[in-house]
Order: sequence, then structure tokens, then C-alpha cells
Amino acid sequence: MDTATDATIPMRALLAGARRKERTLLDLVRKLVETESPSDVKAAVDECVALAAAHARGLGGRVKLHRQRGFGDVLEARFGPRKKGADADRVLLLGHLDTVWPIGTLKTMPCRLSEGRLCGPGTLDMKAGVAMALTALEMLTEANQLDREIVLLLTSDEEVGSPVSRPITERLAGECRAVYVLEPAQGLAYKTARKGTGVWHIEVNGVAAHAGVDFEKGASAICELARVVETVSGWTNLKRGLTVSVGVAGGGTKTNVIPAEAWAQVDVRIARKADGPRIERKFAGLKAVDKRCSLTVTGGINRPPMERSRGTVKLYRRARILAAELGLTLDEASTGGASDGNFTAALGVPTLDGMGAVGEGAHARHESIVVEHLAPRIALLAGMLAGI
Repeated sequence: MDTATDATIPMRALLAGARRKERTLLDLVRKLVETESPSDVKAAVDECVALAAAHARGLGGRVKLHRQRGFGDVLEARFGPRKKGADADRVLLLGHLDTVWPIGTLKTMPCRLSEGRLCGPGTLDMKAGVAMALTALEMLTEANQLDREIVLLLTSDEEVGSPVSRPITERLAGECRAVYVLEPAQGLAYKTARKGTGVWHIEVNGVAAHAGVDFEKGASAICELARVVETVSGWTNLKRGLTVSVGVAGGGTKTNVIPAEAWAQVDVRIARKADGPRIERKFAGLKAVDKRCSLTVTGGINRPPMERSRGTVKLYRRARILAAELGLTLDEASTGGASDGNFTAALGVPTLDGMGAVGEGAHARHESIVVEHLAPRIALLAGMLAGI
């Protein structure tokens, strides 16, 4: 159904229900945040996954854990009627439970409620979004309004590039008609486009020599790296949404030694899928200007861009209509950051992102969510899931 006039549950009723659940929602967010889950500590992520899995089971979800070795387990929970076949009216709710914060962060950055905000590591990115999804599912289950199958997928490695969860995400997305991503909002807006990301590592090998006695016998790896940095930085094309940024670099051993080694790490962002192969060819074609030096270049595009598609725009317009029923103006936005929604959009599955919490400070010490926006956004998410 494409309009709010077809709603089985009025949007205002969903909003009232979401407000009644606000306290228990905040308790769930706090429990998830206080179960620290950095991507690189499997046992910690698994504990957070187990907490979410127990909550999903309590709501009647059909839970499956995709066991992993090097990373935390991946949680798949299905709600509503069982559907078979690729043509089923099925929606994928996509999120992650890993964070960038190391174990022990809570000691100096506790989860606390202050001036209308819930602060703490992972509140915004994105444990509040996970709790919002579970709350929306709870509301619809209690109202007996889950007429379609909803697949909730919570991954454990999104912050490090989704090396193990990507194939699971892509397989499940292929079974669904739409994907709703629980990442934080862009301001108050939903996200209809994201840039793709790439990472390259460049190593330069030169020739060491005494900087005073044998200067001319040396070949400076740092000088060669400087040329490389100038070259790759010149590939930036702001009109195309293509940026190349050398974020970390190093080299050399002592000031009186011509450096034989240097290296750099490069971040690439692309707005258009076609720019991925082009930029990969450019990196593959890098050659040293000083023939006494050699380059080793590794890396590539690890997330394709989420381009603004007709299917995604249709989802956004439906959400905007429902938001208006709540008295809200819902804008759309694009961002240079990537999410697992990039993978699903690249498959051609309509993907709407930024459907999680409103706040600020993702990956920063002041990370927090704004409490007053939780209930309206849960009501909106529930409306979208119900097919209103």
C-alpha cells in the first residue's frame, strides 16, 4: 500500500504506542550499550548478539545464529508469517551490533541520560537503531499487524568492512522486496544515497645510503612516495563525487639515512558505480618515477556506492507521506559514509537508509541520541514495516 489513507493502524495510534514503550526502549538501549562489543573482540560481540537474540525470541522471532570464527556471530531473526520464494512480500531490517569502541570505554564514557540525550559508546551507531527495530516489531506483533515476513539481520563486523557478513546480507536481501537500514539519521533525514568506499595501501622501496657520504647512491622512498601522493590526490573529482585522500603515511629510519622504505594508506570515496573500476585501474597503473624505486599497491573498492534509485525514492516518498501523518517533515539526504545498505542497493534491491536514531557524535566522545525523536521514528518505522 502506498498511501497513509490505506492504513490499518492510524499513524497517530502507532505514535501513542511508541511513546508508551519509550522507557522500556531506553532500558534496552542501555543494556545493549553496556554490553560492550568492539568488532575485534569476538566474545564481546557474541555476548551482545546473544542479548539481542534473547529479546527477539521473546517477541516470537524465529532466531538463527550464523556462527563465525574470526568475528562475532551474525543474528538472523524472522517475524510474521513464513513466506517462501523470491516473490514473497518480505522486508529486510538491517543493522549491526559491533562498535568502534574498545572494552573499558564505559569507565570514562558511561551510558547516562543527560538533558534529553542518552549518551554512551555505540548509542547512535547503532544500538539505538537496533532497539528501535525490536520495539517496532513488538508493537506490530502485539497489534497482530505483521502480515508480511520481516527479516531482522544484525551483523558483527560492519565497522571493519563486513568481511564475513557481506555474503549473508546479500543473500537475504535477494529474498526481499525492500531493505530498511537502521543506521543513524542524517540530521532528521532518511538517506537515499551513500558513497562507495575503497582503501589502498602503497609501499615504496628505495635504496638506503648515508645522507652525507653517499647521498647520490641513495634513492629516497619518501621522495618517491611524495610523487605518488601528489598523483593520486590529483584524481579527486568533486563534480563526480570522487575523492582520494591519503590519510596516513610514514617512512624512513634516521635523519642521516636516505630512506629505503615508505608507505601510505589511501581512502577513496565514489558516488557512481562506474568510477570503481576506473579508479582501480588507475591504482594498478601506478609506476615509480625514479626507476631505482619500486611500488607495491594493494587494496580496492570494498563497498559499492548506494546510488539514488527509482525504487529507493519510492520507499522514501511513502515514508514522507506517513511522516506527514505524524506532523513531521521528512527530508532525504546523501552522505559520504558507507553502510551495509551499499551492498543491498548494489544488488538492485530498493534500500532506504538512516532509519535509526537522531543524534550526534558517532565514533566520537560525545556520541549520543536525542530521546524526543525516538517515538516518532519508531512509529514511522512500524508504519513502513506494516506496509501502510
